[in-house]
Amino acid sequence: MRREGSAGTPQHRQQEPLRTEFAFELPRGFVDEAGTVHRNGAMRLATARDELLPLRDIRVRENPAYLSVVLLGRVITRLGTLPSVHDGTVENMFASDLAFLQDFYRQINAEGHTRAAVACPHCEESFEVELAGSRLGES
Repeated sequence: MRREGSAGTPQHRQQEPLRTEFAFELPRGFVDEAGTVHRNGAMRLATARDELLPLRDIRVRENPAYLSVVLLGRVITRLGTLPSVHDGTVENMFASDLAFLQDFYRQINAEGHTRAAVACPHCEESFEVELAGSRLGES
């Protein structure tokens, strides 16, 4: 027996597949030892394990602010041409890039997407912006 919704349409709707990884572009970029700037990367959704394991890390116990560094090191899957990304990579990022990644982490893990609803401060028109998008001034 097929169940139908109130509008006479099938209750089983075609849903988009679950996205678990989201691309981003850092505002400044991570500069490696060779001087190469890495801006484009990807971050995966965090698991409960990702959020719990860093709490056992001695660096986090000594300095709770270090939690985001360890956590981001676990969930960033790619950054430019770097062979791997870890907490040491995140530790050496510019503060503006770290703040961007912290906001990006919250957005994808709380909302499940990288769009944010905003309103123009002048005309009060509402619209969406893509947080993972290009750098300022680019489209």
